[in-house]
Amino acid sequence: MYDLDPAIVIAILLGAALIGGMLARRVGQPVILGYLLVGVVTGPYVLGWVGDVTLIKSAATIGITLLMFTLGLEVSFTQLRQVGNVGVWGGTLQIVITFAAGFLLGWALLGWTLTQSAVFGLVLSLSSTMVGLKVLMERGELGSIQGRIMIAMLILQDISVTIMLVIVSLLGQPADNLFNAFALAVGKAAIFIAVAIGMGLWVLPWGFGRIGGVRSRELFILSVLVLCLMAGFGTHILGLSAVFGAFVIGLVLRESIFAHQALAEITPLRDVFATLFFLSLGMLLNPVFVAENWATILLIVICILTLKTCIVFIIVCSFRYSNKIAILSGVGLFQIGEFSFVLAQAGMENNIVTDQFYSLIVASAVITMILTPVLFAFVSWLLPRLARPSAAAKKDALLISPDIDAGNIPESYPVLLAGYGRIGRNIAANLRKDGIKFQVIEFDPELVSELRKENIPHIYGDAGNFHILSQLNLKDADVFVITVPDLLTIKSAINYSLHLNPKLKILARMHSRKETGKLSALGDIEFVSPEYEASNEFTRRILDISADSYDKNLLI
Repeated sequence: MYDLDPAIVIAILLGAALIGGMLARRVGQPVILGYLLVGVVTGPYVLGWVGDVTLIKSAATIGITLLMFTLGLEVSFTQLRQVGNVGVWGGTLQIVITFAAGFLLGWALLGWTLTQSAVFGLVLSLSSTMVGLKVLMERGELGSIQGRIMIAMLILQDISVTIMLVIVSLLGQPADNLFNAFALAVGKAAIFIAVAIGMGLWVLPWGFGRIGGVRSRELFILSVLVLCLMAGFGTHILGLSAVFGAFVIGLVLRESIFAHQALAEITPLRDVFATLFFLSLGMLLNPVFVAENWATILLIVICILTLKTCIVFIIVCSFRYSNKIAILSGVGLFQIGEFSFVLAQAGMENNIVTDQFYSLIVASAVITMILTPVLFAFVSWLLPRLARPSAAAKKDALLISPDIDAGNIPESYPVLLAGYGRIGRNIAANLRKDGIKFQVIEFDPELVSELRKENIPHIYGDAGNFHILSQLNLKDADVFVITVPDLLTIKSAINYSLHLNPKLKILARMHSRKETGKLSALGDIEFVSPEYEASNEFTRRILDISADSYDKNLLI
């Protein structure tokens, strides 16, 4: 152990976290994994740079409080509504069913107590927003159906953390006093929420208005920080979690005109303190413990992967989405999330779980986070190969049997449009205005309902599925427009449609030029990048404005 000044310790830790985060990014992993591993290395069990982690824990508490405060400022219920029932009800079912499965797993298989099993169930029900978003962004699938489902479920999970923290604090109460403790906690939470709403309506607008009138950025940042920490302190006095208060006051502040500026100013501070939070988590993990208990950790990881993937798969399928979307959603959400650490730590503070339990959770979480991008990429690569039709099936699809009744032959459309998202909707509106016949292929049940209401010709199905494409009259189509944001679907749709009609003109959406290389040689394909086209339009308008200004100067 080293007896160093606290300021030097924090400086060393932040420097090590920078290196760890950079290395994690280099190998394609989230930066929080780098922070966790740096915490393990610099903690008391390895290098021993930090013997007493009390100071780091105090700073980490500020970090998680700021994290929940900004979550309240950022949370968007609009994103939940965009995916309809699967986002709200499917996400709720996922939390409840995963909790129940985790509880039974901890109690029946791992031999934990009822309260420890309950905490394990709560921990299991949460996935990592950071890891999920990273995987989707790097693959360009944020706007895909599985991407929207994953994001909606992750948002709902993050919101539920505040309720789970209250539950964990109640689990630490004696069994005979549980009902009274629950009623008291609900009452305290209701009082705090009422006070927070009152402040949001009358006090905060007046206070921030006065501070903004001074035109001091430092005072504004300080006021936001004080508001966040005082809200956490208020719920702590009431016997509730500090992060609950921070989250509620963030939600209240979100409704004011100061929300965007508050989020912009507090985010850098949040990121620094959140780094210390993840470092403190890593410091509690003993590598020797992991080596001695590798079999148990492996068992937990396998159970987590299997349970969560299957639960999400079944739920997504029950909302009439395809097996492909359900599998990708399940694989993208099987990991343990960063807020699970918060729940496990709350369990330790309430003397519910042991150090061994906590170490098992941290080790399992790190492993599942590392596996997520690897398995997601593997499944995305595997699915089209499993669904690839045989050569005989492709040959049969190219021919229309002469004994088929003429009424069963698909109607001809000069334009086929795959995807009815934002881009597809705008294209469809322009085609209707110009009187051009088109048919939409859409895989999202919510959007299919919208197409039905608008009386737009459509077919429900995956544009990357050979059987679906073979049901269309591609032989008589002039153009096949592919606007879906899912790279896997785009590649499959191009391959299969050209098998059905090698002379077909294809316009496909792409995010980067490296994705177009191999596909360009397949046929008459033109790729359109929304980001690239937007940059061209900006440039054109800048040149127009510059030309106008130049002409005016000449006149002067």
